[in-house]
Amino acid sequence: MAMAPRLRKFALTAHVIFSVGWLGAVAGFLALAVVGLTSRHDQTVRSVYLMLDLTAWYVIVPLCLASVLTGLVSSLSTPWGLFRHYWVLLKILITIPSSLMLLVHMQPIGYIAGIAAKMPLSIPDLQRLKIQLVIEAGAALLVLLVATALSVYKPKGMTRYGWRRQQEQRALAQP
Repeated sequence: MAMAPRLRKFALTAHVIFSVGWLGAVAGFLALAVVGLTSRHDQTVRSVYLMLDLTAWYVIVPLCLASVLTGLVSSLSTPWGLFRHYWVLLKILITIPSSLMLLVHMQPIGYIAGIAAKMPLSIPDLQRLKIQLVIEAGAALLVLLVATALSVYKPKGMTRYGWRRQQEQRALAQP
Protein backbone atom coordinates (compact mmCIF):
# COMPACT_ATOMS: atom_id res chain seq x y z
CA MET A 1 0.00 0.00 0.00
CA ALA A 2 1.72 3.16 -1.18
CA MET A 3 1.06 6.49 0.51
CA ALA A 4 1.52 9.95 -0.88
CA PRO A 5 4.94 11.31 0.14
CA ARG A 6 3.52 13.96 2.50
CA LEU A 7 1.28 11.46 4.26
CA ARG A 8 4.16 8.96 4.49
CA LYS A 9 6.40 11.62 6.06
CA PHE A 10 3.64 12.56 8.49
CA ALA A 11 3.25 8.89 9.53
CA LEU A 12 7.02 8.52 9.94
CA THR A 13 7.24 11.74 11.96
CA ALA A 14 4.43 10.56 14.23
CA HIS A 15 6.20 7.22 14.68
CA VAL A 16 9.49 8.90 15.61
CA ILE A 17 7.75 11.24 18.07
CA PHE A 18 5.84 8.43 19.79
CA SER A 19 8.88 6.15 19.87
CA VAL A 20 11.21 8.78 21.30
CA GLY A 21 8.51 9.76 23.79
CA TRP A 22 8.17 6.11 24.85
CA LEU A 23 11.93 5.85 25.30
CA GLY A 24 12.05 9.05 27.37
CA ALA A 25 9.08 8.04 29.50
CA VAL A 26 10.70 4.70 30.28
CA ALA A 27 13.95 6.47 31.20
CA GLY A 28 11.98 8.72 33.57
CA PHE A 29 10.18 5.70 34.99
CA LEU A 30 13.54 4.01 35.63
CA ALA A 31 14.87 7.09 37.42
CA LEU A 32 11.79 7.23 39.65
CA ALA A 33 11.95 3.48 40.33
CA VAL A 34 15.57 3.85 41.47
CA VAL A 35 14.54 6.70 43.80
CA GLY A 36 11.72 4.54 45.17
CA LEU A 37 14.15 1.71 45.80
CA THR A 38 16.90 3.77 47.41
CA SER A 39 15.20 6.64 49.23
CA ARG A 40 14.88 6.57 53.02
CA HIS A 41 12.09 9.16 53.12
CA ASP A 42 8.71 7.49 53.41
CA GLN A 43 6.76 10.36 51.85
CA THR A 44 9.12 10.41 48.84
CA VAL A 45 8.85 6.65 48.37
CA ARG A 46 5.07 6.67 48.57
CA SER A 47 4.87 9.57 46.12
CA VAL A 48 7.22 7.84 43.70
CA TYR A 49 5.10 4.70 43.44
CA LEU A 50 1.92 6.69 42.97
CA MET A 51 3.65 8.64 40.17
CA LEU A 52 4.95 5.43 38.57
CA ASP A 53 1.41 4.12 38.29
CA LEU A 54 0.16 7.35 36.73
CA THR A 55 3.16 7.63 34.40
CA ALA A 56 2.78 4.06 33.25
CA TRP A 57 -0.96 4.27 32.52
CA TYR A 58 -1.18 7.80 31.13
CA VAL A 59 2.17 8.20 29.37
CA ILE A 60 4.02 4.92 28.74
CA VAL A 61 1.12 2.70 27.67
CA PRO A 62 -0.40 5.26 25.24
CA LEU A 63 3.03 6.06 23.74
CA CYS A 64 3.78 2.35 23.40
CA LEU A 65 0.51 1.62 21.60
CA ALA A 66 0.86 4.71 19.38
CA SER A 67 4.44 3.76 18.52
CA VAL A 68 3.47 0.21 17.55
CA LEU A 69 0.51 1.40 15.47
CA THR A 70 2.43 4.15 13.64
CA GLY A 71 5.36 1.77 13.13
CA LEU A 72 3.12 -0.74 11.40
CA VAL A 73 1.54 1.98 9.26
CA SER A 74 4.94 3.40 8.34
CA SER A 75 6.42 0.03 7.45
CA LEU A 76 3.45 -0.92 5.30
CA SER A 77 3.58 2.39 3.43
CA THR A 78 7.29 2.51 2.61
CA PRO A 79 9.63 0.46 0.45
CA TRP A 80 11.06 -1.05 3.65
CA GLY A 81 7.91 -3.13 4.04
CA LEU A 82 6.90 -5.17 7.03
CA PHE A 83 8.72 -8.44 6.28
CA ARG A 84 11.25 -7.46 3.61
CA HIS A 85 14.26 -6.47 5.71
CA TYR A 86 15.71 -8.20 8.74
CA TRP A 87 16.07 -4.96 10.71
CA VAL A 88 12.34 -4.20 10.37
CA LEU A 89 11.43 -7.77 11.24
CA LEU A 90 13.73 -7.67 14.27
CA LYS A 91 12.14 -4.42 15.45
CA ILE A 92 8.71 -6.04 15.19
CA LEU A 93 9.92 -9.15 17.02
CA ILE A 94 11.21 -7.10 19.95
CA THR A 95 8.57 -4.35 20.03
CA ILE A 96 5.37 -6.42 20.00
CA PRO A 97 6.45 -8.79 22.83
CA SER A 98 7.81 -5.79 24.78
CA SER A 99 4.44 -4.09 24.44
CA LEU A 100 2.65 -7.18 25.68
CA MET A 101 5.11 -7.49 28.58
CA LEU A 102 4.41 -3.86 29.47
CA LEU A 103 0.71 -4.63 29.81
CA VAL A 104 1.52 -7.61 32.07
CA HIS A 105 3.96 -5.42 34.04
CA MET A 106 1.17 -2.96 34.82
CA GLN A 107 -0.25 -5.31 37.47
CA PRO A 108 2.72 -5.12 39.90
CA ILE A 109 2.95 -1.36 39.33
CA GLY A 110 -0.71 -0.96 40.29
CA TYR A 111 -0.27 -3.30 43.25
CA ILE A 112 2.60 -1.35 44.80
CA ALA A 113 0.89 1.97 44.05
CA GLY A 114 -2.25 0.73 45.80
CA ILE A 115 -0.24 -0.12 48.90
CA ALA A 116 1.61 3.22 48.73
CA ALA A 117 -1.70 5.05 48.74
CA LYS A 118 -2.70 3.40 52.03
CA MET A 119 0.42 2.86 54.14
CA PRO A 120 4.20 3.26 54.36
CA LEU A 121 6.23 1.00 52.09
CA SER A 122 8.69 -0.25 54.65
CA ILE A 123 7.35 -3.78 54.33
CA PRO A 124 10.37 -6.05 53.61
CA ASP A 125 8.32 -8.17 51.18
CA LEU A 126 7.95 -5.19 48.87
CA GLN A 127 11.75 -4.85 48.47
CA ARG A 128 11.74 -7.64 45.88
CA LEU A 129 8.94 -5.92 43.96
CA LYS A 130 10.80 -2.61 44.08
CA ILE A 131 13.91 -4.30 42.67
CA GLN A 132 11.77 -6.01 40.01
CA LEU A 133 10.43 -2.64 38.85
CA VAL A 134 13.97 -1.25 38.49
CA ILE A 135 15.22 -4.33 36.60
CA GLU A 136 12.24 -4.45 34.25
CA ALA A 137 12.42 -0.72 33.52
CA GLY A 138 16.15 -1.07 32.78
CA ALA A 139 15.45 -4.01 30.45
CA ALA A 140 12.69 -2.04 28.71
CA LEU A 141 15.05 0.89 28.22
CA LEU A 142 17.68 -1.41 26.72
CA VAL A 143 15.13 -2.93 24.29
CA LEU A 144 13.99 0.53 23.19
CA LEU A 145 17.60 1.63 22.66
CA VAL A 146 18.21 -1.45 20.48
CA ALA A 147 15.07 -0.68 18.44
CA THR A 148 16.24 2.91 18.03
CA ALA A 149 19.70 1.80 16.90
CA LEU A 150 18.13 -0.59 14.37
CA SER A 151 16.09 2.29 12.96
CA VAL A 152 19.12 4.52 12.59
CA TYR A 153 21.69 2.01 11.31
CA LYS A 154 19.31 -0.19 9.27
CA PRO A 155 21.63 -3.20 8.99
CA LYS A 156 21.65 -4.66 5.50
CA GLY A 157 20.00 -7.90 4.70
CA MET A 158 16.74 -8.86 3.09
CA THR A 159 14.51 -11.69 4.16
CA ARG A 160 13.70 -14.40 1.61
CA TYR A 161 10.31 -12.78 1.17
CA GLY A 162 11.91 -9.39 0.56
CA TRP A 163 14.39 -10.81 -1.92
CA ARG A 164 11.60 -12.62 -3.81
CA ARG A 165 9.48 -9.44 -3.94
CA GLN A 166 12.46 -7.46 -5.22
CA GLN A 167 13.04 -10.03 -7.99
CA GLU A 168 9.36 -9.93 -8.95
CA GLN A 169 9.40 -6.13 -9.17
CA ARG A 170 12.55 -6.19 -11.31
CA ALA A 171 10.97 -8.75 -13.64
CA LEU A 172 7.86 -6.62 -14.03
CA ALA A 173 9.96 -3.50 -14.70
CA GLN A 174 11.84 -5.12 -17.59
CA PRO A 175 10.18 -4.84 -21.02
